[in-house]
Amino acid sequence: MASFNKVILAGNLTRDPELRYLPKGTAVVQFTLAISHKWKTESGESKEDVSFIDIEAFGRQAEVVAQYMRKGRPFLVEGRLKQDTWEDKATQQKRSKLKVILEGFSFIDSKGTDAGPAPASSETPRRAATAPAPRSPEPADAGEPSGPEEDDVPF
Repeated sequence: MASFNKVILAGNLTRDPELRYLPKGTAVVQFTLAISHKWKTESGESKEDVSFIDIEAFGRQAEVVAQYMRKGRPFLVEGRLKQDTWEDKATQQKRSKLKVILEGFSFIDSKGTDAGPAPASSETPRRAATAPAPRSPEPADAGEPSGPEEDDVPF
C-alpha cells in the first residue's frame, strides 16, 4: 500500500524558536504555529477556531529559522507528520503527540513585527534552507552538442 505524508501550513509563531544542539552537533529548533480558521454562523455571528501546531526542524534549516523568525511573525512551512509516543512517568499511561517535521519553508513577510531590523533579503536564507540537492552532471555524447535540458522553462 502506498503512503503519502505531506503538510503545508501557514500561521504565526506563538513564541521565539528554541534552538539547541544534539550531542553530535546537529542543530534542532522547536516552535509552534498558531493557525486560525474564521467563519460566520447561520445567525451571522463571527467565530474563530485556533489550532496550535508544534514544528521541529534540523540542521541548517533549524539555524536559519532561529536566526530570522520571532514570536508573532507569519511563516509558511512544508513538512511531514510524526507521532511521538511515550509513557507518562507520573501516571504510567501511554501518551502521544503529533508534530510536523519541517522539510521546507518560506518567509511570508520581509519586515519584522518587532522593532529590530528585518533580514535584507529573505531569498538568501530560504534558498539555503530549501535548495534541492545538486544533481550529478550526466556525460554528454561526444558527437552531439549539449543543449538546454528538457525540463528547463524558458521564462
